[in-house]
Amino acid sequence: MYGLKFPHSARTREIRFVLNGSETSVRVPPGYTLLETLRYVLRMTGTKEGCARGDCGECTVLVDGVPVHACLTLMSQVEGRSVLTVEGIDRQHRLIRAFVEEGAVQCGHCTPGIVVAAYHLLSQVPRPTEEQVREALRGNLCRCTGYVKIIRAVLKAGEA
Repeated sequence: MYGLKFPHSARTREIRFVLNGSETSVRVPPGYTLLETLRYVLRMTGTKEGCARGDCGECTVLVDGVPVHACLTLMSQVEGRSVLTVEGIDRQHRLIRAFVEEGAVQCGHCTPGIVVAAYHLLSQVPRPTEEQVREALRGNLCRCTGYVKIIRAVLKAGEA
């Protein structure tokens, strides 16, 4: 079981869930978010913290196959559920290869959330149109690329 050393006065709760295909158990205080747990308890830093308000999409993960903002998702909401983070996506997946080949990564801060959102899209629509890609990524902000290379990469992954 994972967990930080919280002060004895802090009430903690054990939460069990499946993380990237593995049964996981963590002990966290009430009100702890999935993002806080991933980054600060489990030390999984792939999921980024951007706005902490659900506006930027940097913390996008899949819960039971549905994209959610980890910064707004309480740990109590993932109990007994399945969570997929960017670390759970195979590095040889066609989407990852396409991002590298198309140069769709610049500073890398938004990349994990965009990759997870695109992965979800490709799982639902294997050969998406540009409009479908734009719609799927609409909640993910990127300040570096202007989206052209990102969209091209997702379309390329759909063609693979």
